[in-house]
Amino acid sequence: MEEERVLMDEQNITRAIRRIAHEILERNRGLENAILIGIERRGIFLAERLRKEIESIEGVHLDCTSMNVAMYRDDRDMRPKEGVSFALDTTGKLVILVDDVLYTGRTIRSALNALMDAGRPRAIQLAVLVDRGHRELPIRADFVGKNIPTSHLENVNVQVKEFDGTDAVILTT
Repeated sequence: MEEERVLMDEQNITRAIRRIAHEILERNRGLENAILIGIERRGIFLAERLRKEIESIEGVHLDCTSMNVAMYRDDRDMRPKEGVSFALDTTGKLVILVDDVLYTGRTIRSALNALMDAGRPRAIQLAVLVDRGHRELPIRADFVGKNIPTSHLENVNVQVKEFDGTDAVILTT
């Protein structure tokens, strides 16, 4: 029998997004030449929330787009690479990748490969709502909403209103 435990509710998620936005602004001292890229699926909605929060704090417009990294995965049999799935030029820009959960690091590695095919960013930073540990690659998030130590037998499910109808982070054992 599966057991579920809510680790973050809507209020916690909103607070985490707000904190990450402030941390991004503090670290970068301005975001005039920056792009937010949300990794499909739920990273897209988190990136959009970050964009709105940063714009409300600083009054600057940020480009925000999505990225599908499925064809760059090394752990799935996918069709040959046909180019990246977003249209913005990243050359010379600060790219802030946004994802819901950081686990093994393979999704982020795939995103980095896709970004390198699209241009040569000035820098790449990673923002995640949840870091659950268990990295298989040397990848670390620059901005983390919540660190949640887990076992490999547990699952961390992020739900966002825009996709799931509710905001929550749920641990399933």
